[in-house]
Amino acid sequence: MFLSSISSQPAGLRPLFFTEVWERMSYYGMRAMLVLFMVDAIENGGLGITDKNAVAIYGIYTAAVYLLALPGGWIADRLIGARRSVFWGGVVIASGHFTMAVPGSYSFFIGLMLIAVGTGLLKPNIAGLVSALYDENDRRRDAGFTLFYMGVNLGAILGPLVCGGLGQSDLFGWHWGFGAAGVGMVLGLIMYRRGEHKLGDAGMAVSAPYENPQKAWTIILSGAALLISVFSAIALGWIDISPQVLAVYTAQFISAVFFLYFGYILFFGGLNPQEKKSCYLILTLCIASAIFWSGFEQAGSSLNLFADRYVDNTIDSLSFTIPSSWYQSLNPTFIVLLAPLYSMLWIWLSKRFLEPSSPVKFAFGLLLLAAGFAVMIVAAKIVTGGGLAAPYWLVLTYLLHTMGELCLSPVGLSAISRLSPKSYVGQMMGLWFCASAIGNILAGLLAGHFDSESLQDFPDIYMQIVVLCGVAGILLLVFAKPLKRLDPSNQQKES
Repeated sequence: MFLSSISSQPAGLRPLFFTEVWERMSYYGMRAMLVLFMVDAIENGGLGITDKNAVAIYGIYTAAVYLLALPGGWIADRLIGARRSVFWGGVVIASGHFTMAVPGSYSFFIGLMLIAVGTGLLKPNIAGLVSALYDENDRRRDAGFTLFYMGVNLGAILGPLVCGGLGQSDLFGWHWGFGAAGVGMVLGLIMYRRGEHKLGDAGMAVSAPYENPQKAWTIILSGAALLISVFSAIALGWIDISPQVLAVYTAQFISAVFFLYFGYILFFGGLNPQEKKSCYLILTLCIASAIFWSGFEQAGSSLNLFADRYVDNTIDSLSFTIPSSWYQSLNPTFIVLLAPLYSMLWIWLSKRFLEPSSPVKFAFGLLLLAAGFAVMIVAAKIVTGGGLAAPYWLVLTYLLHTMGELCLSPVGLSAISRLSPKSYVGQMMGLWFCASAIGNILAGLLAGHFDSESLQDFPDIYMQIVVLCGVAGILLLVFAKPLKRLDPSNQQKES
């Protein structure tokens, strides 16, 4: 099924697909261990950080990954092109993973920020390369992005199993897991270079060259060094500010950056009336995306800790305890199984002119996310009753979340790349990931409310997430028709 699906796509999709497999293996392998490593006792090789501070740092880090996609898109659009951005982003990511493999708090936080910087450079631009493989009205576009998203999740399956397995084992330890993530990124770079010729001219040109590249690079490198230094100093306690307070300031800063930059492009970017309409639709999708990720990204923080502490992970018949990080492979496993089905479904519906619009797909994604947290209300009540939750509660939650993700994330990538004004594709991709950054930082703040000393509050917190996501999904359904009119492809069909 997979081979027949990808063979019908442009040849350039294959090297990008396999590059993303290994890059995501490195990212999600490290991500699965991150909070568990930070809260683990120092004598066990961890950092001994409190839950609230650990999830706040996690939120700041994952937000930084997405926020830095904005300058990453600018660098590709104005300085070096998407093709080179992807390669050098991968080099920085690999350097970060290998730095984290060196024991020590300072190397850990330096490595963490190197990965954020490198991912910000790679992530929006590899999606832009995928977009460049298709014409605007190519019906294969959504299917192609869904297959690309399948590659993301093949890597995300391997990462927790390999890196988490090494990190949580008594024989190896956390830093072996971080090192394995670096090896994964190096393999991704090799795959990229070997298949780069299949991309043709995609991503080689700089769409709008900046008039003073030397000045731009001076500002960029100085800003990156400052970011790494300040965050590391705060994380190590050299600057006296709580990670939770920093997370709040970060959320406010990212939101301001998002709306100010979006407003600049909208009102001062020289857009024509149709491009402005498309931007209003992009803004709506970005806000919906931020809400979705604020709930979905509990996977790496509060749900990860729930799996580690409140789930019966022992398989008595095998005398084996499941590493809690392995639950992070459930979501990508479901995506690999379901992505081809979703891809075929969108094509089948499109041929019959029945395919839902992007806002409707987003609404389904939010409603399925709400359903997943409704399941967690039941699991939390079992725990508050004094027992351990069975693994199948988490399995069902991740299944529903995955179904929602497939309605939103690959569809969003495709929609943003299609709707973006031609001279702002990289930056619009950056804004899309900036919205994800807002969702991630909010996820970290929300995860801080899951206090192990107040288990009785867990069901109510899950209910709040259900209500937020459910209401957002219903609003998108209500306003689906007027939003659809903002899409130029629909206007062309109507005319």
